[in-house]
Amino acid sequence: MEHILIVIDMQNDFISGALGTPEAQAIVPYVEQLVAEWEGPIYFTQDTHEANYLDTQEGQHLPVVHCVKHRSGWNIHESLIDAARNNEHVRVIEKPCFGSLDLVRQLQDMHVQNPIGDITIVGLCTDICVVSNALLVKAGLPEVPLIIDAAGCAGVTPEKHRAALETMRSCQCHVIND
Repeated sequence: MEHILIVIDMQNDFISGALGTPEAQAIVPYVEQLVAEWEGPIYFTQDTHEANYLDTQEGQHLPVVHCVKHRSGWNIHESLIDAARNNEHVRVIEKPCFGSLDLVRQLQDMHVQNPIGDITIVGLCTDICVVSNALLVKAGLPEVPLIIDAAGCAGVTPEKHRAALETMRSCQCHVIND
């Protein structure tokens, strides 16, 4: 059985750029080590916007330009890419909004081919993209154990991080290292 790691939006803009936080910066070494030691498939998601971001619905609600495709803030943090170099099962999924249906479809297809034993999620931001993807994955693969490694997640604020962890617990995700 496969053990999957999903790394949500560990991009420069969420770590030290336009929407960066000290909490996001603090989890980078932990996520880096997790990625370096992971022996199964790893999926990185990449929040992806176009230059017209401020004209989108998201841009109207969060008027901070971030993760514009091919700009430096859009890139996944270099230390995580370096940490994943020895893993031949790395995939990157660009997503135009908080959650990725493409990620769920790929996991469902993988599960049909080779059953998934469990899925672990880490990344940014706990209260936006981590929770969105966790609930989509849980809905798409309800019988696969879903683990949220809280030590590898950070929210917009520590309070929102904790609230999102509670939401995921309520939805039968296993929250560890909290």
